[in-house]
Amino acid sequence: MTTLARARFSQLVLPRLDEGYRLAHWLTGNATDAEDVMQEACLRAYRAIEGFAEGNARAWFLTIVRNTGYSWLQRHRPRAVIFAEDLAPEARAALESGSALAEAPVTPEAALIARDDAGQLARAVEALPVAFRETLVLREYHGLSYREIAAVTGVPVGTVMSRLGRARQHLLIRLAGDGR
Repeated sequence: MTTLARARFSQLVLPRLDEGYRLAHWLTGNATDAEDVMQEACLRAYRAIEGFAEGNARAWFLTIVRNTGYSWLQRHRPRAVIFAEDLAPEARAALESGSALAEAPVTPEAALIARDDAGQLARAVEALPVAFRETLVLREYHGLSYREIAAVTGVPVGTVMSRLGRARQHLLIRLAGDGR
């Protein structure tokens, strides 16, 4: 690879590693598998960096992570257990501490309530069908626009909007069923 390719990789991919890791973690369900996916995704991005035309580098890289994640899952997990319902305790703790709900509460009681709420939300998101979960994570956790999500997932914008609406509806029903 040329020095220019290395510089482009450093400029376009390295700042997005955290976002890619979070997506890989959501897809695989645990930190170790997410690291494997990210290593492979970075290698793919590095090999393809010279062919990347100027555009949305974020959507380009997250598409690589997504596709790598699905390829990795097909190779390493039977179809029956691609997406686990429960995260490992350390993965759940990492998820909860990195979520928007994990603001520092003032009292111990508020800390327990916030922790319980974050856990319920994480369980509700995990219970979503894969297509809904993926769309919701890309929108709410990564902040991608509908058009960017459509580019990453390879579906029309209308489908993205429909999946997002249905995902939110499922979350509301599930959280209302948990006594909220």
